[in-house]
Amino acid sequence: MFGVLFARVSSDLRTPPLHQLLLATLGWLGTLATSVAAEFTIDVGVVQRFGEQAGDRLVLEDGSGGTLTLTFEAGDGTTQTQQLDELTLELRIQSLMEPLLEERVVLSSHRSFENAEHTAQDWRDLGIEVEVAQPSDVWQVWAARDVYQTPLLRRLLIETLERQGFAATLSNQIRDRRYQAGWEADGFRYNRDTFTVTASSGTIRVATDGVQRTYGGQMQLQPNAYGSYTLVNTVPLETYLRGVVPHEIGPTAPYAAVEAQAIIARTYAVRNLHRFAIDDYELCADTHCQVYWGLDNTVATADRAIAATSGLVLTYDNEPIDALYSSTTGGVTAPFQDVWLGESRPYLVARVDAPTSIWDLAAKPLDNEANFREFMELKQGFNESDWNTFRWRESTTLKEMTEFLKRYYRRNNRPIDFSEVREIDIVERSPAGRVLKMTITTDTGIIEIPNDEIRNAFYPPISTFFYIEPIYDVQNGDRTLEGYTFIGGGFGHGVGLSQTGSYNLANLGQSSRDILEFYYRGTQLQPLDEISQFFAGRD
Repeated sequence: MFGVLFARVSSDLRTPPLHQLLLATLGWLGTLATSVAAEFTIDVGVVQRFGEQAGDRLVLEDGSGGTLTLTFEAGDGTTQTQQLDELTLELRIQSLMEPLLEERVVLSSHRSFENAEHTAQDWRDLGIEVEVAQPSDVWQVWAARDVYQTPLLRRLLIETLERQGFAATLSNQIRDRRYQAGWEADGFRYNRDTFTVTASSGTIRVATDGVQRTYGGQMQLQPNAYGSYTLVNTVPLETYLRGVVPHEIGPTAPYAAVEAQAIIARTYAVRNLHRFAIDDYELCADTHCQVYWGLDNTVATADRAIAATSGLVLTYDNEPIDALYSSTTGGVTAPFQDVWLGESRPYLVARVDAPTSIWDLAAKPLDNEANFREFMELKQGFNESDWNTFRWRESTTLKEMTEFLKRYYRRNNRPIDFSEVREIDIVERSPAGRVLKMTITTDTGIIEIPNDEIRNAFYPPISTFFYIEPIYDVQNGDRTLEGYTFIGGGFGHGVGLSQTGSYNLANLGQSSRDILEFYYRGTQLQPLDEISQFFAGRD
């Protein structure tokens, strides 16, 4: 998710009569869902890799000046509690009794969880047990560590895969020390990997790296799969939404757009509770999931929308939908398969993002380059026309592209076997206009970059809805390719709801249900207790 670029302020927040009728309906449905919603808690990693750097420091306080209660295991195995006004977590280097080999088989690396999840299933279909990890800003699929437990098994797996044409890598390091988290109280230092923190006021203020946020619920520090720690916020779902909705849709959004965002954010959360299973929590707090900033800067309009839709999620065939959304589509919503691997979603289809018919995709599909360029000349009549991300134009040199591509290779642990980028080309585009594949001609050969990876491999495109124009340096009648201009539209993946587009639909008098039907065809609103089977087995 990319949040909203606050490029304008809506001046009309009035609720039309049709919307008032919808509110009455939502209020009734919300009553049915309240009991489940009130009890539904989620685990959010608000600080994901505490302890990667020696200077990492966390300060926790009661959000209203009260006391904190720490609960942890004492040296004799009993449960111990402490009351503190402030908890300062710092790291100390701790020598290990024996060197520790940390080793894992990385089967693939991806820009997104969606592609990692699909690829993980492909490996399972081949009989290989796997787990999805996010050791940095890149998602990876690992061979399951509890199955491939020994160096011999891991190397046999890699050799077997190489014989079958797969390119797995072995990531390893030997540690003779580690960073141990701990705190001081009453003149004594407590070293613990796991403990929980509650606050007398029910809110906890967390300060790290110059950023301070206040959260509801409780906190737990716990180890993750990467040798560091995660600070996990266990919080009621509806409280979590108070820290998501206003920051995703914007504080000045018209009310119907806020309601739509509340429903989609709730749906996204309950659909994605498995993202961080490897680390024993459920969601993150940044754009790899949804922006979650706790209870600071909550907005009354968002609180009202969350309460009015309490417990309601958007479903298809009695399951929460894949509730994807982005800032700006550029004029056409992208089908799921235009961006990610996997089966199509019947409710995530191409649609011209406009309140009236201004382009016929069936008659003039955008995989035709002439059609696409003609479409990109259209500037008015779209839901997003007034936003500065609707159309954009950025230029870059071949030298800059080379450096950016090398960084992309390093992030994905791929060997850099080229020195320079010489040419790029768009070789496949979808009928909805999204670039599906690009080729890069280098000094050592041609590299193919597929859909979702394009925004990581290249700068500047902020979406895959673009075309390119070469930039030449002309000297004495001779042309030398210097770089490219990317001419495009939209910000983000373009799948599902357009946050900026929802502003316009709301200002035109559309209800939140109308907005959701516009972006997610054939879906239904249901309270959580009607789809409880989806959460069967969840702790």
